[in-house]
Amino acid sequence: MREKLSKLIFGKIFVITLILVLLCGCTSQDNRTTVQFASWGSKSETDILKPLLSKFEEQNPEIKVDFMHIPQNYFQKIHLLFASNTPPDVIFINNLYLPIYANAGVLEPLEGKTDISSYDENILKALSFQGKLYAIPRDVSNLVVFYNKDLFDKYNVQYPNEKWTFTDFLNIAQKLSKDGNFGVSFEEKPMYVLPFLMSEGGGILEDDLKTIIIDNENSQKGLNFYADLRKKYHVAPLARESASATMAQMFLQQRIGMHITGRWLVPKYREEAKFRWDVTSFPRGKAGSIVPLDASGWAISKNSKHKNEAIKLVEYLSSKDNIEQLALSGLIVPARRDAANSKYFLDGKSPKNAEVFLRVIKTAKPTPVSVNYQEITDKLTPKFEKLFN
Repeated sequence: MREKLSKLIFGKIFVITLILVLLCGCTSQDNRTTVQFASWGSKSETDILKPLLSKFEEQNPEIKVDFMHIPQNYFQKIHLLFASNTPPDVIFINNLYLPIYANAGVLEPLEGKTDISSYDENILKALSFQGKLYAIPRDVSNLVVFYNKDLFDKYNVQYPNEKWTFTDFLNIAQKLSKDGNFGVSFEEKPMYVLPFLMSEGGGILEDDLKTIIIDNENSQKGLNFYADLRKKYHVAPLARESASATMAQMFLQQRIGMHITGRWLVPKYREEAKFRWDVTSFPRGKAGSIVPLDASGWAISKNSKHKNEAIKLVEYLSSKDNIEQLALSGLIVPARRDAANSKYFLDGKSPKNAEVFLRVIKTAKPTPVSVNYQEITDKLTPKFEKLFN
């Protein structure tokens, strides 16, 4: 009897102890400060990011990161979160949307709150609004020309060099347009039109962010040259000729010799291209070789209740070591100067001429973006479609 009673008491003590241990664990978890962090990104990108966030939590046991991954309709959902006064503490953002939030006063100015000495001035400018920095840069997006070396060799065409002009570019595109193939890609979004405008001294919006300059002489010259690639010279595919295929798919199918695009396609081309390829800078117009410099980075909500913890997370994510991990995937052009010039970015893999992405930064121009820039480009889209088709 005494033995049974002892076992019963021991069992109850064990259960009570187990409950207390679990409660202590829960209390410990609840005592952590939760920082909510929103970002877009592909699976390959989040596969890199999640372990970094786990490591941050290990190094900062008092902080828990609530990762809000929004793979689609990102800014629509961020709009709703701000509108409902429930924004994330840390928001991954780009320069095309940053002015909307900065102008609304919902982002925390970050200059002076963390070290920004590792960034070039024009990269910081891309993530600033009215002279104030609102996001710490992660990467830059600039357009270069990817080209199929095997196709160039097949048609005995000399590889492009970084001093080539619009005339050189057209001549090469014509030589590559054989056997049902096309010399160059063609995409109608403003981002792909802008280099042709900027390199002729034009653009969509003046630097004052008020004056629309798409109709001035320089802009029209660049715009018409781009349209003529498709309509007059037929060195770029018409919409019906590409059908449902993307320009990336046509490049992989060796149906286009040159693809004007950005670093984000490097992992795909490394994995899927069955031919030799490399990159070079955009050709020179009257004003030089000028492409839009876009950037992405981490911003902090003005109304965050955990700003110190949020800044700590941003400093961690933007550290040299972590940016190098992202660069290793081939996906991004690091905004940090030290990470960009490291072996992790210049790793010797395709493209061999990876330094082009860095040299382009020096001549690129941050896209002039106003609060209503999206509205301006939305109105231009049907005009572009009509001109190009």
